[in-house]
Amino acid sequence: MDKRFDILVIGSGIAGLYYALKISSLDSRLKIAIVTKKHETDSSTNRAQGGIAAVLSGTDSFATHIDDTLRVGCGLCHRDVVERVVEAGPTAIQDLVDIGVGFTRRGESYDLGREGGHSTARVVHSSDITGREIERALLAACHAIPDRIQFFPDHIALDLITHTKGGDHRCAGAFVFCEEDRSFTAMYAPVTLLATGGLGQVYYHTSNPLIATGDGIAIARRAGVT
Repeated sequence: MDKRFDILVIGSGIAGLYYALKISSLDSRLKIAIVTKKHETDSSTNRAQGGIAAVLSGTDSFATHIDDTLRVGCGLCHRDVVERVVEAGPTAIQDLVDIGVGFTRRGESYDLGREGGHSTARVVHSSDITGREIERALLAACHAIPDRIQFFPDHIALDLITHTKGGDHRCAGAFVFCEEDRSFTAMYAPVTLLATGGLGQVYYHTSNPLIATGDGIAIARRAGVT
């Protein structure tokens, strides 16, 4: 069986859902498929508790946040990436609020926490279930536009569909296995996003969900992704 979409997203955590919403807002004609190997809420995002660090108070600054990150990164951070992420932080938080995420507030301001490595309070959170609240809001926003975004739960991505054109190695979608009816589907799309999370289950002890088995990393490697 073949299915065709404009965008194929593999993974239903914060990365995949946020991307689907943002790309859909740019062109309402796009047909987007979100493939997830269990239920759509089975993600590391749903388990995240702490919060998101961003410069959201008048006593904080991008420079301080960047310096804190580079200091605790112990030489492993690329400064240009750190700068780009830190400076995009406040806008990303506002995007989540606009989508419907309810962050904990203290009066008119965010209730900012301070965690390890930070020299000031800059962690925005939703009580201690931040990830679950973000997942809830993103899923609700995606389900609100079913004509644009379609979910495929209990579908396991097996491999990327690749081909060579003009000497370039390209991706045309993914081969997917449906657990419910034990069928295989080729999902074609000119754009495929791997947002499959981590590989916590390769470790003896992990707080990651059982689905965090590194599938996306293996799929990318087999396809020659850097």
